[in-house]
Amino acid sequence: MIMRFRCVAFLIAAMFVAFPVHAQLAPPNDAGVTLGHIHLFVKDVEAQKHFWTAEMGGTVVQNGPLMLIQFPGVYIMLRQADNTTPPDGSIVNHFGFVWKDLPAALAKWKSDGVEIEQTDNPGQGYVHGPDGIRVEFFGDSSLTVPLQMNHIHFFPVDISAMQAWYAKMFGGVPGKRQRVHTPGLIDCDYFGAMNFSFSQGDKPLAPTKGRSLDHIGFDVKNLEAYVKTLDAKGVKLDEAIRLAPNGTTKVAYLTDPWGTRIELTEGLAPAKN
Repeated sequence: MIMRFRCVAFLIAAMFVAFPVHAQLAPPNDAGVTLGHIHLFVKDVEAQKHFWTAEMGGTVVQNGPLMLIQFPGVYIMLRQADNTTPPDGSIVNHFGFVWKDLPAALAKWKSDGVEIEQTDNPGQGYVHGPDGIRVEFFGDSSLTVPLQMNHIHFFPVDISAMQAWYAKMFGGVPGKRQRVHTPGLIDCDYFGAMNFSFSQGDKPLAPTKGRSLDHIGFDVKNLEAYVKTLDAKGVKLDEAIRLAPNGTTKVAYLTDPWGTRIELTEGLAPAKN
């Protein structure tokens, strides 16, 4: 009997966000929150930079000394670290993007020798990057941009509890996930342009800290005020608010009850010219 996985998603940005080509982050939700970045701790920054630009199609931008690799809906950030382990085995297993012209992307990856984990569905699969990073891909010819952020995938034992926590703390709206094409393997609901997806785990998994996918990030309108709302809900910071190396972006850290390390930022995106 094929095990069915339950996947429930929640919205971080507005449904069907139309990202212009120059887009940075999606508009904040009603709680003043949007997905900000995924931070990778890697052995070879240049190898990762090549993967995310030459192969994945990102663009390097700077916010002062902070280097970010920009995609519609998210930034990828890189930090050199000699001792990291792959995300597999942690609560955050992988994350995914959707491509407008997936056949062209697949042809390029194959030509460049990128490892592809193809599923039975030609419109969905995984690309393997350095440091054990696994990126799910989907195709959608209706996109108005070449590619955009789609989801971050968690594997908790108690899906309902994790979903409720993110809804309470970050204003996520439970809903349904789009672009799941393999009946009998993943049973998901559709839920907008960017989502957090939850599939059933069979045991508690390791925290993300110290993995190559070390943490995820939310960008908020007013970090001081937002931290006060979290404190009122019983959430304590791991690291208090401070300025990032660029001297303007504010950052703070916390960990969710399942071990996901989360960075909160204010002013992550480079200023518009």
